[in-house]
Amino acid sequence: MIRAGIQRQMRQMPRALTLAISLLTVATALAQEPPRIAIPNLWDPRIRLDRPEPGPPRVVRFLADDDYPPFHFAGPDGALTGFSVELARAVCEKLGWTCTIQPRRFDTLTDSLAEGRGDVLAAAMNLTPALRERFAASHLYFRAPARFVTTRGSARAELDGAALQGRRVAVVSGTAHQAFLERLMPFVQRRESTDLNAAVAALRSGEAEYVFGDGVALSLALAGSGGEFAFSGGPYLESRYFGEGVAFLLRKDDPVLKRAIDYALQGLWDDGTYARLYLRFFPVSPY
Repeated sequence: MIRAGIQRQMRQMPRALTLAISLLTVATALAQEPPRIAIPNLWDPRIRLDRPEPGPPRVVRFLADDDYPPFHFAGPDGALTGFSVELARAVCEKLGWTCTIQPRRFDTLTDSLAEGRGDVLAAAMNLTPALRERFAASHLYFRAPARFVTTRGSARAELDGAALQGRRVAVVSGTAHQAFLERLMPFVQRRESTDLNAAVAALRSGEAEYVFGDGVALSLALAGSGGEFAFSGGPYLESRYFGEGVAFLLRKDDPVLKRAIDYALQGLWDDGTYARLYLRFFPVSPY
C-alpha cells in the first residue's frame, strides 16, 4: 500500500480519534435516513456492463490490513470491517460468491497478492503507475479529495483565490498538499506543521486561519471536534497531487475476476448499496 497523502495523514491522527467517530454505533441511524451529505459518484451512467458468466464455483480471497479506519479496521468483536471491507462483502453477495476477507500486515499485502496468497486486495490503495504496472485494478470506488477546514463561524460554501489571498494556512510539510499550495496558491501564507494534529492545533490557537489537507483525515477530525470546525469551499481532486483514486487490486492473469467486480460495483451504485455503506462509514463526508 502506498501510504502517502491520505494514508500518511490519517495514520498521524490519534487512534482514539479515528475510532471516536463511532462508525458502528451511528451506522444504523445514518443508513436509515435519506442522504444529506455529498456522496461521490464515480460511475458513468452511459456505460453499462453485461453480467459476467458465473464460471466454476470458487472461493475468492480478499486481503486487507486491520488498522486503517474508516476503510479497514478491527471492529469491537475483532472482525475486519470498514468501508472497503464491507464493499467487498457486498460485491460477493451481488455475485453470489463465497468469499473470505483475511487480515494481513500492511507491509505484506502486495507481495501476498502477487504470490497467490489472496485474490483481491480490499485495502484503500491510492493507485500509482507502479501499482498499475504490477497489478490490474477494478473501477475506482473512492477518490480522496483535499479540503480546507476553518472555524465553524468562518466557513463558507465558496472559497476562491481572492478569499484566500494572504490568509494563514496550516499544512503538513512534505506532503502533496504542501506542494499544491506552494505551486498553485503561492498567495497564501503557509504555516507548515509536522503532522495534521499540529496543523489543527495551529487553527485552534489562531496561528492559522485554515488547515489544508486530506479530506478523509480532516473529516475524522471534524467528527471529533464537537462542531468547532467545518469544511470551507469545495473538494480538490487534482490527480497530479492527490492521486488517481482507490480500487480493488488483482493479479493481471485473472481478467474474468476483474470484469465481475466491475459489474458488481456498478450494480452496488445503482441499487443504493454504495450510498448506504458510504453513509455508514463517513458520517462527515470528505466531499
